Amino acid sequence: MSNVPADLKYTDEHEWIRFESDGTMTIGITDHAQSTLGDIVFLELPAVGKQVKAGDAIGVVESVKAASDIYSPLTGEIVATNPDAAETPEEVNSDPNDTWLFKIKLANDASTDNLLDAAAYKKLIA
Repeated sequence: MSNVPADLKYTDEHEWIRFESDGTMTIGITDHAQSTLGDIVFLELPAVGKQVKAGDAIGVVESVKAASDIYSPLTGEIVATNPDAAETPEEVNSDPNDTWLFKIKLANDASTDNLLDAAAYKKLIA
């Protein structure tokens, strides 16, 4: 069974979202996603400063099995990316819930209503 921490939110595209005290959102891929993908060998992360809309393909995760788009779960601006994750993408496999990929500052009119809580995500992946 995948590790689905209750303090995170989730998307049906298998990303986790952590609400930070400074108002930004930290995003990574879920334990379920990394186990489905297999050994991750490459990450293409969005550029800092990029304006994104919820649902936009903004990056790529490549594994030994497949390449998959990374979708923005929220509308806003990319304010940070994790260079360590890009340099050592295998970290996503060993610790997916702590290896973040990028951070978003929400747009003023952005909604988080599309995000799933842990119980809803567990049902999705069951």
